[in-house]
Amino acid sequence: MSGDNPESLMTLATVFCLRNLRKTMCYQGFRNKLCLRSDIFLPSEICDKLVNTYMELVHTDSNFEPEESFFQLFSDPRSTRLTRVQLREDFVRDRDLEAIRKQDLIELHLTYCNSLSSRSLKTLTCFRETLVSLCLFGCSHIFYRKGGAPLACNEDTEDEEEESPASRQALETDFNFQGFNRLRLLNLGGLPDEVDAETLLKPLKSLHSLDLSNVQLLGTAFLTQWKDRLASLVLYNVDLSEELSRTVFTLSNICVPHSLSTILRQSRRTSKFKMTRKILTAVVQRLVNLVSLDISGHIMLDNCTVPHFEEAMGRPSIEPCKSSIYPFQELKRPLQFLGLYDTTLCNVTHIPAYKVTGSKNEDQVLNAIEAYTEFRPELAHRAINQLFDIARIQHCSQLLRALQLVIAALKCHKYDKSIQVTGSAALFYLTNTEYRSDQSVRLRRQVIQVVLNGMEQYQEVTVQRNCCLTLCNFSIPEELEFQYSRVNQLLLKILEPARQDESIQRIAVHLCNALVCQVDNHHKEAVGKMGFVKTMLNLIQKKLQDRMCDQVMEFSWSALWNITDETPDNCQMFLNCRGMSLFLECLQEFPDKQELHRNMLGLLGNVAEVKALRPQLLTPQFITVFSNLLDSKADGIEVSYNACGVLSHIMFDGPEVWSMEEPRRDTVMDKMWDAIQSWDVSSRRNINYRSFEPILRLLPQSISPVSQHWATWALYNLVSVYPSKYCPLLIKEGGISLLEKVLELDSSQPETKDMAR
Repeated sequence: MSGDNPESLMTLATVFCLRNLRKTMCYQGFRNKLCLRSDIFLPSEICDKLVNTYMELVHTDSNFEPEESFFQLFSDPRSTRLTRVQLREDFVRDRDLEAIRKQDLIELHLTYCNSLSSRSLKTLTCFRETLVSLCLFGCSHIFYRKGGAPLACNEDTEDEEEESPASRQALETDFNFQGFNRLRLLNLGGLPDEVDAETLLKPLKSLHSLDLSNVQLLGTAFLTQWKDRLASLVLYNVDLSEELSRTVFTLSNICVPHSLSTILRQSRRTSKFKMTRKILTAVVQRLVNLVSLDISGHIMLDNCTVPHFEEAMGRPSIEPCKSSIYPFQELKRPLQFLGLYDTTLCNVTHIPAYKVTGSKNEDQVLNAIEAYTEFRPELAHRAINQLFDIARIQHCSQLLRALQLVIAALKCHKYDKSIQVTGSAALFYLTNTEYRSDQSVRLRRQVIQVVLNGMEQYQEVTVQRNCCLTLCNFSIPEELEFQYSRVNQLLLKILEPARQDESIQRIAVHLCNALVCQVDNHHKEAVGKMGFVKTMLNLIQKKLQDRMCDQVMEFSWSALWNITDETPDNCQMFLNCRGMSLFLECLQEFPDKQELHRNMLGLLGNVAEVKALRPQLLTPQFITVFSNLLDSKADGIEVSYNACGVLSHIMFDGPEVWSMEEPRRDTVMDKMWDAIQSWDVSSRRNINYRSFEPILRLLPQSISPVSQHWATWALYNLVSVYPSKYCPLLIKEGGISLLEKVLELDSSQPETKDMAR
């Protein structure tokens, strides 16, 4: 599928090295410090990839362990070369930037790095001769000193100071961009109000692109110093005064041959500036090289659209002369990009731009998510909400793009609750059966990863519910096996609180049950060690207290049935955690719940298969209960069949272990014979065997002919009703020779021999 190719070998090798640093390119040095091997020399293509992939793994993979001294590996430009680095979030520290200060960085993107203080400003000056592109978006503390200390770059700084947050009082006043002569692209979005942008920027001579989103500008005349060069100016959420609009128009008058892209967004803090037809016309007339314009969020004070009956005929056109928006008819050529999100203008027919953001259709909405995710999450969140409606009510026609954009947004804004809520809801609809055939394994795995990230990050009900529901769209356990341990841990954590939201509890127990059904025993043992058995029994205990037998109760017993299958350790845990007393209480409290009885007896069948645990079942109380259940007609023959199976294993241990007076062993055996005779041998079954081994061991023996008869009946029923599934299994596990032994034994009953034959 185009755009959804397998990972490149470079990417796979990079991830492998990062997960196995000590086995590939590093060794453990003094005080466990990670050191680069002396015979390793890496070019910038590999180093950039290592650092940027490392950051992504830290943020999106909870199993990935960050390395304390990772950035020290790139301290020496003679062995490692860095040129383009993207770092984000609080994880990045001053010392990390200091570690790479000798590198000739061309591009440095720091986004929401709130742990950085003015120490990192000092480090930035180390890159001044090479840096072409710099982003400090949302790095709100970088202009403040830690603990009021003077600006210093001291390699021996103690880690305690490193951990203390920058003090908002100690503003750093000594820094500006003096000497950054090659800097062309600068993003200062979210610059603190106390910092004077003009003083900071004055030394820069050659800016082509400047982003001042959410910046308070005291004056705007200084922008004209780049009037001959500036090609892109972003003023998102900046108070747009008359002075600023005049300045912007001045820039464009002399701006050749560069194109001027300006984002004029109305500030949420003030309503002084309103968009009018006159201003929009001036933008088009004066910014003659305009290729990109974003006026999203503006209220139009007057009508600037062509009346519907006068619009050009035919299909929607991007030709300026046909534009449905009057001011854009004067464009020389269609714009590359036009932001009309949160305006009425996006609803018109003819828009002269190749890419438009808005809410009119799927294309506009996807463009909005793409354009606003990184730096304008509040807009991206609303656009994802609209995509959710498209996927839920209409039909999403650009599925691959939609999924990739939502995945990117969820990765980028792991800590933004509103994006996690809307993104996880959109994923539920985008991964359901309707769209499934269009999705590759890789894409579906990416969805699972971001869903699990959301579950880890948020205990909030809506996110948890959305994430659990999305997981239900996958083939379980097959599609979740690559994250098997992690997904089980998260679900068990959800089920820990006694008073969990009812719907989440139901979905989580259903998922737990599906995850332990049809998986290898080592998986079951691992999940058992996580506390799975105890968690399920706690849920059952809680439901008993509420005297409620609902889906959670039934799923919990079903999950216990699955997880104890051929797994002695989990059977032992069930007995240790008061499992048998809960079984008796459920039987007494809910005497008519057939599904419940079937699940409970299936589980006890698993316990009875473990020889070391059978003595714990051999009490007058339990034997009487099992014996009485032989007469049950619940769920066809299933409850009676499972009760007989439990007793068959107990009888197989011989008369010498039967120490009780009542009930007598012979009496129980007679009841077992009667029960088996009453079953219809052509019954369709509500059971699923992965192995016949526990049944086969009851065949070649004369200690308990009734146990032998139950085992032969079970095999006869399964291979005659489901031959294609169970005949190969019987042959594979050596059942034929064991059935022949039944025929040879004198102790075998005639009806048993008939069935065996």
